[in-house]
Amino acid sequence: MSDTTATTPRIIGTLRPVDDPAADTGIVRMHDLFDTTIDDLWSAITDRDRAARWIGELDGDLSLGGTFTARLTSHWEGTARVDECDAPRRLLVTMRPGEVEETVFEAWLAEVDGGTDLVIEERGLPLARISAHGAGWQAHVEDLAAHVAGRTPNPWEQRWHELSPVYAAMAADIDRSGRG
Repeated sequence: MSDTTATTPRIIGTLRPVDDPAADTGIVRMHDLFDTTIDDLWSAITDRDRAARWIGELDGDLSLGGTFTARLTSHWEGTARVDECDAPRRLLVTMRPGEVEETVFEAWLAEVDGGTDLVIEERGLPLARISAHGAGWQAHVEDLAAHVAGRTPNPWEQRWHELSPVYAAMAADIDRSGRG
């Protein structure tokens, strides 16, 4: 489960460049275990009322092929499209479809002993801002964990600030090594 210790935060994410050396984009990947069923976690991610309690408002068509607008606690706003939905195991969403800043969000859920394993990736993020997205996604996943556990999520921006130095160091490692 996600830990929100401020002094030495438990890091559940990784940052890496995309495989194309010509691209200046990367991937943020989060991985955590939740003490709940796969159906409950799927509902927390895909039900608009539950999503509003931990990540933000989703308005529009959330069905396969549908488009919706999102206003997230991370201050991200934009249009998204549901490209694939294999309930309760996999969700693929294009963020800002057709725009220059288009990215792809994908979530995989798997039942494991003691709960549900969740992996989230967002691909196509500019390497120059990947650390901010890494810290942001970890704060979102921690908010999801709080919601599923019946707790009120922590203030998102405060947690983002706490995690930012760790993710900035991870992003610097990508730059120093020439591509990660």
